[in-house]
Amino acid sequence: MLSYRVKTGFKTLPLVAAIHAVCVSGAVYAQDSVETVLVTGQYTVADKVDTATGLGLTLFETPQSVSIMTEQRIIDQNLNSVADVVTQTVGVSSNNLDTTRNTFNARGFEIDKYQIDGVPQAWSLAGDSGETIADVSIYERIEVVRGATGLLTGAGDPSASINLVRKHATATELTGYVNAGVGRWDTRFISGDLSTPLTANGAVRARIVVKKEVSDTYMTIPEDDRGIIYGVIDADLGANTSLSVGSSYQESNPKGSTWGALPAWFSDGTPTDWDQSVTTSADWTYWDTTNENSFVTLAHQFANGWEAKVSYNHTKNTADTKLLYLSGTVDKATGEFSNAPFPYMSAGYNKQDSVDVQLKGTYNLFNRDHEFVVGALDSSYETETANFTALSFQPTTGNFFEWDGSYPEPTFSADGFVASQSTTDQDGYYAATRLSINDDLKFIAGGRVSSWQQNGFDWSGTKSYGNDDVVVPYAGLTYTITERHNVYTSFTEIFKPQNARDADLNFLDPVEGTNIEAGLKSSFFDGALQTAVAVFQIQQDNVAQVAGFLPPVGSAPPEFFYRGAKGVESKGFELEAVGYLTPNWNLSAGYAQFKAEDAAGTEVNTDSPRKKLNVFTTYEFTNALDGLTIGGGASWESERRGSGGEGLPALVQDAYTLASVMVRYNLTDDFALQFNVDNLTDEHYYGQVGFYSEYTNAAPRNYTLSATYSF
Repeated sequence: MLSYRVKTGFKTLPLVAAIHAVCVSGAVYAQDSVETVLVTGQYTVADKVDTATGLGLTLFETPQSVSIMTEQRIIDQNLNSVADVVTQTVGVSSNNLDTTRNTFNARGFEIDKYQIDGVPQAWSLAGDSGETIADVSIYERIEVVRGATGLLTGAGDPSASINLVRKHATATELTGYVNAGVGRWDTRFISGDLSTPLTANGAVRARIVVKKEVSDTYMTIPEDDRGIIYGVIDADLGANTSLSVGSSYQESNPKGSTWGALPAWFSDGTPTDWDQSVTTSADWTYWDTTNENSFVTLAHQFANGWEAKVSYNHTKNTADTKLLYLSGTVDKATGEFSNAPFPYMSAGYNKQDSVDVQLKGTYNLFNRDHEFVVGALDSSYETETANFTALSFQPTTGNFFEWDGSYPEPTFSADGFVASQSTTDQDGYYAATRLSINDDLKFIAGGRVSSWQQNGFDWSGTKSYGNDDVVVPYAGLTYTITERHNVYTSFTEIFKPQNARDADLNFLDPVEGTNIEAGLKSSFFDGALQTAVAVFQIQQDNVAQVAGFLPPVGSAPPEFFYRGAKGVESKGFELEAVGYLTPNWNLSAGYAQFKAEDAAGTEVNTDSPRKKLNVFTTYEFTNALDGLTIGGGASWESERRGSGGEGLPALVQDAYTLASVMVRYNLTDDFALQFNVDNLTDEHYYGQVGFYSEYTNAAPRNYTLSATYSF
């Protein structure tokens, strides 16, 4: 008998043991300097990144579209969650399914993967364990690589990969900040970020980040309560060896959580148009989530300049829920839903253990230096959800026009039963090299051999499928026209196993996504301002299509069999400019546009906008206005259309623009006040229009006032 229970308390990190282990593990040597990764005060980074190729190339050198949200940009726009940050990047849109779940899309496909410090992770279903609403205060930047990313991420769709880059302990003296603030809907928060050396020579350093936030919401019932704590120790175990050990714990304990969204239509077929404060939640509902992550990374640089890195990453997410689902249409006269309410209670988890090994460096061939990387990843992902049966509940909702969340709380069974359970094993071996044909012409060639297997069951039945030894190629060519301009073209792939069989009952080959891209990357003012222009074409092939019926065997019903066919083709272009125009003027601007159709020429995934523009800029004054920074921006999305239910029209969200402003004033060198306003014009728009015949109302105008003391 299962013993799942809900409502966990806030935990502390096992940092004391980690600190002790590092301090006593052999001799610790000092280095002359500690390399700082974050470029503060800017919207660009000069660092080399591994997210696209693993070769450690700059954005200028990478033959693929990569956008980076720096910590300064996140602070300036007062972005809090992964969803907040991701939707500010070029060409990425989101669908807000309810108060917990979000899906992301890019170039016509759903983003079904992410990374933490380059180690691939799996979303739970639409982020139902809180991954997409997780706080970003523990990350120094977030990188987004668009297109097929199978070289480093393994299986998935040809959309994009999101890489969350953790903060690390780089400071050799005590430094940090404390930030606190208030906002609309009784929002209150406080956070701190502290870095300190643990040894006199600074060879062992620690960093801790904490944050607590509580608030009501723009909806009448839901409330938020979130907290996070993160700690990391970085140690120099010698002149060429470093060790990083860290752990984070984040939890969300909301009240009045929604499941699903608002009905889009009355029973007579007319639209509903609910006020932004209306919600389908009850006052007893909740959707508690926790996100735990622990990691160990050991890196060593050899005498010949080559670097080896071994990383172990453990993630565990939980979701404990008690929810109410209201569905169907609403009667205009009585306010009754056409379908009976569905109460739901669950307790589930997912956990992943990954080991990543990488070796990279340069080699000389034909009197020229070339780069090379080889790596391997072994990952095991396990998920399980237990459901609790509703033993008694009120069979009708009553008049929804008078809904106040007081629907009686049902009685649930004391013990749960396992409703879904699965294990996914993935491993991959990859290698890539960048050949220097001459000083200006570079050719990148690489590939990955991946295996992906899943076993388990869920509501749809038994799941046991996958593919072994799938080869995923990567190729790129760059040419430096001048030291400021670099043109490129690339061919990337990704695969996705599918649970469909052919007429001989063999599983179909995986769906293949290919991305062909060409572009121009430019750099101005010694790299302070970077621009990118890209055109792309994505083809998804071998998508399962019904090809006929297999005859029944015994009492078993007839079964569909499938064939592989061409799927979605997406074509488009992207523009981006990011950096500073003067030392006081930061700018980030991006525009993306695509067209996605299936093999029959029908538009697909129409709940994602085809066109998207993001602009944000800040200016820091000097002289008489010294200490004052002002900023503002706009996000524009084109029309999106959802799929209507049976006999109902599709729901349409017209194009809309969201404006934001910020003002920061440094009263002293150490103390600053910042004021942010989001959705300045109080635009009323939908957070999603594609989930059955429902929609969510997005947040109205919001404002936040915060104070930061730095030391």
